[in-house]
Amino acid sequence: MAAQDVVLPKIAILGAGIFVRTQYIPRLADKTDIVDLKAIWSRSEESAKAVVELASKYFPNIKCKWGDNGLEEILQDYSIKGVAVVLAGQAQVDISLRCLRAGKHVLQEKPASASICQAETALSLYKSLCSSVACPPIWAVAENYRFEPAFVEAKSLVNGIGDMMNVQVIVEGSMNSSNPYFSSSWRRNLTGGFILDMGVHFIAGLRMVVGCEITSVCSSCRHVDTTLPPPDNICSLFQLENGCGGVFIMAVSTSSPKIYWRVVGTKGTLQVERGNKDGRHGYVVSFYALDGTSQSVFHPFSGVDEELRTFVRDISQATYKEYEAEPRSSYIEGARDIAVLEAMLESGVKNGAPIHVRKF
Repeated sequence: MAAQDVVLPKIAILGAGIFVRTQYIPRLADKTDIVDLKAIWSRSEESAKAVVELASKYFPNIKCKWGDNGLEEILQDYSIKGVAVVLAGQAQVDISLRCLRAGKHVLQEKPASASICQAETALSLYKSLCSSVACPPIWAVAENYRFEPAFVEAKSLVNGIGDMMNVQVIVEGSMNSSNPYFSSSWRRNLTGGFILDMGVHFIAGLRMVVGCEITSVCSSCRHVDTTLPPPDNICSLFQLENGCGGVFIMAVSTSSPKIYWRVVGTKGTLQVERGNKDGRHGYVVSFYALDGTSQSVFHPFSGVDEELRTFVRDISQATYKEYEAEPRSSYIEGARDIAVLEAMLESGVKNGAPIHVRKF
């Protein structure tokens, strides 16, 4: 078959918000050789048309869909293999399940759910669906931190630190009025607010670096900045299943942003810190050895690009019975991030009472 005759997998995007405009469209624009973006859907015609105008430069045959009828048209279009669900956090799970029932592979933006209760119900429904069809649709969660080269490298380096002594995750954020997501109504109405929506990234990074699960937490939560939904500050002690303890500290908005993950061991220390180099934003991965030497490598952000490329690859090969989708994208991984944060928030409400993290 000639290269020009290759049929590319067709996908649709449900959602027309900031992240679709600034992240999805630019990153799909350089993947026209592996995927065909067939449609953009939004609840409103105006929003859908605005994004279609951006995307049509790269996908000239893209269709504009909106409202209930437009969504149904996408669900019934058998040429569309995959759907990216990029909607309000409270609405994503229900829409994702509709797409899965229609036989579509789904890449759903984080958070995986608005609560653990919702995630457990969704997983039960998904498992039931998968057991009833020969080739189950993929349900992936777009957690780009699991695809950032910095965290991939950190995961491989952590074995060199020896026995873990302690873990520190410090997040001093910059969610203020200059941030385009500051006025996002769904994030403000989400239980846990920005702590939950932003926090899943940092928990995903933590779980990936240490390579094991968090079993219990004790937290203190505060609401300091009244321009933000409560809580906006959290300090949590956590216990890993390997016996090591750690601390997770997050302030949603500060005057001096700083974000890092640090794992101290008997043979060395590993650190991943947000930073920039030569005008590019990314992470510096540093390893400090016992003899006083250290090595550092800078990795530019590329997680969103990598997770999209992985999803396209997965849906292209999903018809093969022996094929297994990328486990880092699995819905269950996203649910585990939610479980940790929900336990931290619950402990904060209960004045620091120890809370066991729900297992999946």
